[in-house]
Amino acid sequence: MIIKSLNCLGVMGASTFGGVELALIKTDGIDIIERKKARTVQYPDDLKNKIKSILGLKRDIDDNEEKLRVVDLEVSEFYVQIINEFIEESCEHVDVIGIEGLNVLHNPNIGYTYQLGNARYIAKNTGIKTVTHFRNADICSGGQGTPISSTYFNSISNHEIKPIVYVNISGKSSLTWMGSFGEIVGFDCGPGDNFINSWTSKHASMDNDYNGRLGAMGRVHEKIVNSLMHHKFFAKFPPKSAYTGIFADKAEHLEGLSLEDGAATATAFVAEAICYSICLYVPELPKKVVICGKGANNPTLVRFIRQRLPNMEVIISKEDDIPTDTVNAEISAFLSARCIYTLPITFPSTTGVLMPMSGGEIYE
Repeated sequence: MIIKSLNCLGVMGASTFGGVELALIKTDGIDIIERKKARTVQYPDDLKNKIKSILGLKRDIDDNEEKLRVVDLEVSEFYVQIINEFIEESCEHVDVIGIEGLNVLHNPNIGYTYQLGNARYIAKNTGIKTVTHFRNADICSGGQGTPISSTYFNSISNHEIKPIVYVNISGKSSLTWMGSFGEIVGFDCGPGDNFINSWTSKHASMDNDYNGRLGAMGRVHEKIVNSLMHHKFFAKFPPKSAYTGIFADKAEHLEGLSLEDGAATATAFVAEAICYSICLYVPELPKKVVICGKGANNPTLVRFIRQRLPNMEVIISKEDDIPTDTVNAEISAFLSARCIYTLPITFPSTTGVLMPMSGGEIYE
């Protein structure tokens, strides 16, 4: 097979409701040759509310199938609209669309994962080959299904001094460690933006702690952070995946705190989980930690991570010319090329699957 570079449009429907990420890159699934255009489009409020009403539902229970089908169609129509507008504005030819839709439920313990976004519908209504369901083959083969981003981070780390860690903070947090001899280790390391956002949404009707402002004004209750870190997830050795809602019950530990103290303590929990995982579960401590994803836009969270890793260089991804807001869309684009060329996207050292596996379903 001749591997040539493709114009790949990645779409990521973030579960943090920070908007739909779109990123157009030129890649052969091995290297990112060129970043062309990227943007984030906010979900309409009515669609956002419909999505929230079906989060956590499993398809084969009671009347969930119909509820999920209706919302999935509306989300897919929205994706088609913004994809077509994006392509028209960019004036670029697109070879393939890679879509990682908004996560409704992911639980490898029961071999189940489901994301919104009907790729067959999107391919039909854009006229472009579409790839989706990157996790399914891994889950069906006994893997954790996440993280699926490790090959992407490996591709962008060629010039870096190893070992290095990339931390991707979105709805949850995951990390990818690259060693000096080409080794790759990846795993989910704990809660992400959703843990902070659930607090601000409940107590301030805010989708997120914008710019980390509330967390910066609050006081961290370290006893509560220590209590939260007793969750059994943190005692489990990788590979491991933080399934949907795994930390939701822990939010009750914050009740009774002021708005600012709750935001600060929730943010400190996210930071502590990341740093604990780096210090305990990677084969060799990294020289450099790169913070990616929406979490990189929270300076309070980044500051807490730096305080907990004083002997490491901690930077946000844009300092390394890696986008923060649309990195997950780039990952979807990159994975779509790897799927087209049947290159592996998950490995025993990243998801626990028995052998390196390709993934994704292609819809012409």
